Amino acid sequence: MRTANSLVGASVIIAAIASAPVFAFDGTKTDPDATLAIPASPGDAFRSGARWLKVGEKDRALRALEYAAEKGHPLALWKLGRMYADGDGVGQDDYKAFQYFRRIAESHAEDNPDTQQARFVANAFVALGQYYLEGIPKTPVQRDPDRAREMFAYAASYFRDPDAQYYLARLYLDGIGAPHDPRMAARWFGLAAQKGQCRAQAMLGAMLFSGDHVPRQAARGLMWLTLAKDNAKDAPTSDQAWIGRLYSSAMSQASEDERALAGLYLKQWMETRHE
Repeated sequence: MRTANSLVGASVIIAAIASAPVFAFDGTKTDPDATLAIPASPGDAFRSGARWLKVGEKDRALRALEYAAEKGHPLALWKLGRMYADGDGVGQDDYKAFQYFRRIAESHAEDNPDTQQARFVANAFVALGQYYLEGIPKTPVQRDPDRAREMFAYAASYFRDPDAQYYLARLYLDGIGAPHDPRMAARWFGLAAQKGQCRAQAMLGAMLFSGDHVPRQAARGLMWLTLAKDNAKDAPTSDQAWIGRLYSSAMSQASEDERALAGLYLKQWMETRHE
């Protein structure tokens, strides 16, 4: 009798499970025959979205990433921000991108800067700075260079992000959102250049080669321009073009001694980087 009651109880439980709504990885109801029947964690949803992006399943990837982002997953927020900023698999929408990046900045500004995740948080600050620098037409995001400087400065100092350091240097060089201060610009260019930021290397190299608001060091400047040209191979073609022009101009003006010394500096740089 006890065994019969147990079997009846098990049948009731099985029936209840079978009749319960089934959920997919993204928390939405699915076909009862679906293979994924348990709501995934935000991390699992993000990883699923990333995998589907790689195989071109943009719709499924978007649903997974949106689910993870709703739960506050920072990398999902960042990925969606980049997708909308670039029009990658979705309609290009700068304001949506801005909102995703802002959520990261609001929730993760004090993350440990030495973690792998920190570079994505820093990138969100950089993206916000760029949006504030230009504004987003027909949205509440108006042009605000002072706010842009705050975004770049925070990522440049707290997260030590080379892109943020480069953009902050440009503001000081151009006197936009910050005092016109070429020496301060050179300092930030130098910090970013040490990390391999090719645009910062090019700007620092040009300033040193010509002695533009800094003591002239032609050979040192030529070294940075050479590094910039080499590191720009994976950069957008627009960056490759202006960096290439700066390099060619300096090479044509440099003396043989300056070129030789630049080569020595470059050798020392490469040896130091490989130690």
